[in-house]
Amino acid sequence: MFSKILIANRGEIALRIIRACRELGVKTVAVFSEADRNSLHVRMADEAICIGKAASVGSYLNIPAIISAAEITDVEAIHPGYGFLAENPHFAEICESCKITFIGPTTDNIRLMGDKMAARLSMQKAGLPIVPGSTAVIEKKEEAVKIAKKIGYPVIIKASSGGGGKGMRICHNDISLMSSLMVAQQEADSNFGNPNVYIEKYIEKPRHVEIQLLADKYGKTVYLGERDCSIQRRHQKLLEESPSPAIDGRLRKRLGELAVKGVKSVNYVSAGTMEFLLDARSNFYFMEMNTRIQVEHPVTEMVTGIDLIKEQFKIACGERLSVHQEEIKINGAAIECRINAEDPDKNFLPCPGKIETLLLPGGPGVRVDTHIYQGYEISPHYDSLVAKIIAHGRNRQEAVKVMQRALSELSIGPIKTTIPFHQRLLENTLFLKGDVSTHFVQDMYKEAKAEE
Repeated sequence: MFSKILIANRGEIALRIIRACRELGVKTVAVFSEADRNSLHVRMADEAICIGKAASVGSYLNIPAIISAAEITDVEAIHPGYGFLAENPHFAEICESCKITFIGPTTDNIRLMGDKMAARLSMQKAGLPIVPGSTAVIEKKEEAVKIAKKIGYPVIIKASSGGGGKGMRICHNDISLMSSLMVAQQEADSNFGNPNVYIEKYIEKPRHVEIQLLADKYGKTVYLGERDCSIQRRHQKLLEESPSPAIDGRLRKRLGELAVKGVKSVNYVSAGTMEFLLDARSNFYFMEMNTRIQVEHPVTEMVTGIDLIKEQFKIACGERLSVHQEEIKINGAAIECRINAEDPDKNFLPCPGKIETLLLPGGPGVRVDTHIYQGYEISPHYDSLVAKIIAHGRNRQEAVKVMQRALSELSIGPIKTTIPFHQRLLENTLFLKGDVSTHFVQDMYKEAKAEE
């Protein structure tokens, strides 16, 4: 095991990694921006180094500053967390060239799966079903229209290097497709430094289901069930749960085995997530792969009892996977609510500011992953996530009840948060039945407006 590592991230995921390191006996180095000087991850790490100003481009995305911090503190490895540089192949390559272990997949893995078009084609070659669409990058309007007519409207334009809903446009006819293509290319270029886009058939009101995977350096790969991430707004996840209410044991096995087949075909190593779209008839299609730990990893940990962060460390150290596929069991159900500093009644407007009062929930079946405390200042410079509340029960119904109790105890003031949104969601009849899709939140707000 490593003796000391650097965490190239902030917030709750940095704390999550620090806690895993403490249990493994690994020393930690935190890096922080000037805005995060008083953050908990800075206080809890064994060492901490300021790497730049508040803006992430000068700090958490500043590769030279992070590598310098790693060399000064003489660490053996870097854990990137999620976001920022976690899926940046250039960063992983630089770590490798500096003889610092990147705790994650190989540079080739990150580069291949980071190119959504290349990932689609490689998974299709491995035998995974993909959404009908273009087989190459789309450059001209005429080419886009020709493909759209072949696969049928509606279609969706996606950034080849995209994520988080950026560079995506849904089109229902030739006119909207031609007008949206250039906008999508520009958005992709400004967000990812790559203007390449492709086109897929738009699956209306699907579920978003993902398979958690672990793979070691010796060719052994296991899947740890699925997470249903259908509750989302503008392609940003708000609630995740495991297992999915739409998946039975037979479909879980089929999805898991195909996901394993896919990652084995590209010699994938580390933790990773294979994402699928699932339609009303239980047809599923490969969407993309995330080559990092996910925000929602705790729900998998709660139902399997496997610590995914520790497994990442062990794999990076060259250890073999300690768990066999037949040993992995799904125990009960878990739900995660992402609590963001946003006003759900004002179109989820970000609400940075100082936390003056704070009460966190507890009791049986409740886990809280957060970096906030009373007196903490939520910065406008970063993601608005302030806490993840995870509830576990013997079944979905019990997990919902535990979550409802937890949310009733949770109080963060005076800033606005998404707590009221989640409380309304967990009382929604369709949600309680498990009858959801990626359009669920959008439809929920439409219905609420109609009733006003």
